[in-house]
Amino acid sequence: MQRDLTGIFHAQQDAFTQAPFPSLTIRRERLGRLARMTKRHQHDIVRAIQTDFGQRSETEIRLAEISAVLQAITYTRRRLWHWMRPQRAGMPWRLLPAKARIAPQPLGVVGVMAPWNYPWSLALMPVIDAFAAGNVVMLKPSEYASHTSALLAKLIPQYFTEEEFSVIEGGVDVAEVFSALPFDHLLFTGSTQVGRKVALAAAANLTPVTLELGGKSPAIVAADADLEHAAAAIVFGKGMNAGQTCIAPDYVLVESRSLEAMIKALTQAIAHQRPNDKEATSAISERHQQRIDSLLNEARDHGCRIIDAGPHAPVLIIDPTQDLAVMREEIFGRCLPVIAVKSFDDAIGYVNARAHPLALYAFTNDKTLQSTLLQRTRSGALVFNETLLHHAVPSLPFGGVGESGMGTYHGRHGFERFSHLRGIFYQAKKPTSRLLRPPYRRWLLKLLGLG
Repeated sequence: MQRDLTGIFHAQQDAFTQAPFPSLTIRRERLGRLARMTKRHQHDIVRAIQTDFGQRSETEIRLAEISAVLQAITYTRRRLWHWMRPQRAGMPWRLLPAKARIAPQPLGVVGVMAPWNYPWSLALMPVIDAFAAGNVVMLKPSEYASHTSALLAKLIPQYFTEEEFSVIEGGVDVAEVFSALPFDHLLFTGSTQVGRKVALAAAANLTPVTLELGGKSPAIVAADADLEHAAAAIVFGKGMNAGQTCIAPDYVLVESRSLEAMIKALTQAIAHQRPNDKEATSAISERHQQRIDSLLNEARDHGCRIIDAGPHAPVLIIDPTQDLAVMREEIFGRCLPVIAVKSFDDAIGYVNARAHPLALYAFTNDKTLQSTLLQRTRSGALVFNETLLHHAVPSLPFGGVGESGMGTYHGRHGFERFSHLRGIFYQAKKPTSRLLRPPYRRWLLKLLGLG
């Protein structure tokens, strides 16, 4: 297995060495093949993902898996020519008439380690950016979404050579070998715990990493918020993929005087959005379902008020204590704690006392409060009056900070993440820099403020 991985890696290295700067035409053509593969096999993608989950909304698959990939490809192909152009850089007056440019260049072989929760889109979104930057890619899909992983392994060789794009299937043992390969860049999406191991393995080769992790993304509901709108947005974010989303709202903070009104609004939103199991999604595995059940049962056993509308709907846990697992761990499921705080400042203090989240959701139209959140909190993204949809904005960087990750990608940010931004200096035919060489002139030192 290790020999096969190493052999594929070296084959990709050799291929990249032979063509280290793919043209715009080649890059766009690779992206086009990726789009054709996704379009032509939509039914296969839906079937594979539904098989992996046991039950998953086809509408959500088409929105979050298929459409997301196709839109990202379209956005990237249209703008790639501009991103590839060397950009002019400023030149200090002392060095004029020399010129400077910043030229993005491909890195080489990029490794992508994908998660199980969105097994198609989160496998291919980084590949889009890596291809745009001119790289070749090795992809390790999640073994927990084995049918989607097998589909990727089946389809990609039909559209790409192994030297361009290869898929490596396998479990933890394969992932350990994969993360230890000397990639030119490695992107991992998954849990913080596993992310630490990936970063440690990559460090041995000084491989730069992008870690897209997770954490507990809070939703703060301010006093001026429209509770009905806030509840609808929060339930949408928690209900999508049964809460198995790295940027799902993990818990809600609301001022004490609005707690009961917020609970009522959330309950109504759940009844409206999740009235039955038609568009429901199951936990990825029995083990994951048991974990979610244990979080809920522990909260119930400790006397928390529970409002449960059904096995596939978000379930409200009112004011759980901080020692409960549902408040210590990233939930990644349908449990939604709702916590009363005294004030907006207390909500900020609550968030700041914990690890920086991947997303911070805030429901307020008060510009002062919005500015306060921007200045006093840290998170991967700050989103006002909505949940999840910032991920669908290709011009925004996506990534975490601290325990929620490092590095960003998507759109131009992804293109630059997988590029080396090479500084280029062009000296003029008749440079003034000769005056800077010894013997040093006293009048010049005075002119430069050094004498």
